Amino acid sequence: MSVEATIESGFAHVTDGAWLMGASQPAAYCGRLRDLRMRGWVVPDRGRLRLVELSGNASCSDAKRPFLSRIDCAETLSVVSDRILVAPAASRTGSQLVRVVPMSFRYALAVTEFKNPGWAVTATQSRVNRFVLKDDDVLSVRLESVIAWTTKRPTGHCPKLTMRDILIPRRRTKSLWLNFYGPGVVWAEGAYGV
Repeated sequence: MSVEATIESGFAHVTDGAWLMGASQPAAYCGRLRDLRMRGWVVPDRGRLRLVELSGNASCSDAKRPFLSRIDCAETLSVVSDRILVAPAASRTGSQLVRVVPMSFRYALAVTEFKNPGWAVTATQSRVNRFVLKDDDVLSVRLESVIAWTTKRPTGHCPKLTMRDILIPRRRTKSLWLNFYGPGVVWAEGAYGV
């Protein structure tokens, strides 16, 4: 049973084993694929990922997010669940909901957590960059650009968000940022633009 994935021609190929895959994955498989249940009462990444047991081989790819990156886990790794294409199920330790706006579920990110040894193949709309933070460094990343991190849990930042914006959102959204505090590594992709 191999716990590795090979990336070739925009596809991540995996073989026998238990895998976490994006909700619409795999794109193709040969053999037997069985859906398993994610255990837990509150599992924020349940709607975004599926747990599968594979006997054979599968190929995962997303047409809207053609750039694939493998992110390896040092000790712990937090990855935005919507960006995960495939990852080993044995490395998953849990999931959490990272709230950007305090006391609101609006713009909250479902995050899947992994432990070492582990990795995740992510699918993004643009290339991924890796930012290394030293002690006392602070990195601000746009909400739509965040992929993964090994730092402490980030905090949300928004310029002048009023109570009206929380209760009755306007059509034009505010710029939302996540602040990451070193030491650690943060992976991000390009911003989508307004």
